Amino acid sequence: MTEYVTRARPHPGAARERGRSVPSRTDSGPGALDGHEAAAILEETRGFVDPALRAAIDSLPGSMRRISLYHFGWEHADGTPAAGNAGKAIRPALVLAAATALGGPAARTAALPAAAAVELVHNFTLLHDDVMDRDTTRRHRPTAWTVFGDADAVLAGDALQALALGMLSAHPHPASSAAAVRLADCVIELCAGQHADTALEQRGPAEVTLDEVLAMAEAKTGALLGCACALGALYAGAAEEDVEALDAFGRQAGLAFQLIDDVIGIWGDPRHTGKPAGADLVARKKSLPVIAALGSGTPAAVELAELYASPRGQGDDVERMTLAVERAGGREWAQEQAADRMARAMSELARAVPDPEAAGGLLSLAEFVTRRSM
Repeated sequence: MTEYVTRARPHPGAARERGRSVPSRTDSGPGALDGHEAAAILEETRGFVDPALRAAIDSLPGSMRRISLYHFGWEHADGTPAAGNAGKAIRPALVLAAATALGGPAARTAALPAAAAVELVHNFTLLHDDVMDRDTTRRHRPTAWTVFGDADAVLAGDALQALALGMLSAHPHPASSAAAVRLADCVIELCAGQHADTALEQRGPAEVTLDEVLAMAEAKTGALLGCACALGALYAGAAEEDVEALDAFGRQAGLAFQLIDDVIGIWGDPRHTGKPAGADLVARKKSLPVIAALGSGTPAAVELAELYASPRGQGDDVERMTLAVERAGGREWAQEQAADRMARAMSELARAVPDPEAAGGLLSLAEFVTRRSM
């Protein structure tokens, strides 16, 4: 197997290889990762995919179109144009990078409907999650349900999912049928993951295990990143084993993404996250760092359990909760786990794309998901 070194590390010193062979790529020379490469890929992806997304959304009935355009940041609540933030486009970028890695520029062009479909499904989940989690801010503006109401936000999400599957089904590419089936299966897994998440929230923190939360995170986050990579491979005409390897790459990268996202949910800067500091702690979310901390058997774990057991609004000493999670080892565990998951992702990527140069876009995106701004 080709070995290549990646700088995809969630935190300095956090990666410990534990005796595993990790595909890598040197930090110098023609194969080295450029810190700006992922940003350029994401910007290019937005420019490539956004017109297809706008065309799809413009085909919706007026009420659904208005809510969707607001959610994507392209209109204000009153329907006037806005130059908002439509998100980072990580998932469509993975589709296009996977297609390019295995099939070159022609496959990238052919995979455009798949990239747009994945982004539509991602935003379907965001609209629904915001309603269920009662989140009031997304991308530095009020969430759709706070502006249009629960029912309208849910229906807009349903419409985006239907658009995604219709876009694939109508595309004449030979891979479109398999891609539509795979994306539909992924939506079912996403729903199962969200159901598991809401079910876990009904249980006491001491009743939830790390294995349960990791499985839920793979379904909620890893599944769609894996599906994105697999769809790109399908449109490149890749062999089944390469499609599955890229799916596994995306899933492991997705778990790393979720681990770092959970860290940001506690320690992130509101100026970057768009959410209040410690919002996940105030909401008593059973995030991965919290569950790891609660199971540490330390005095800080006992303190955290007491704070989490207090009613919301009565024990909301965010600073104390944050320090308790850190002292109990939750932050360090999450960062080390993210590095471990990225090592697994790199192994899967090397199976499908042994050429470091061909894998460059996927490597850069993998680095990006674990080095996001706090």
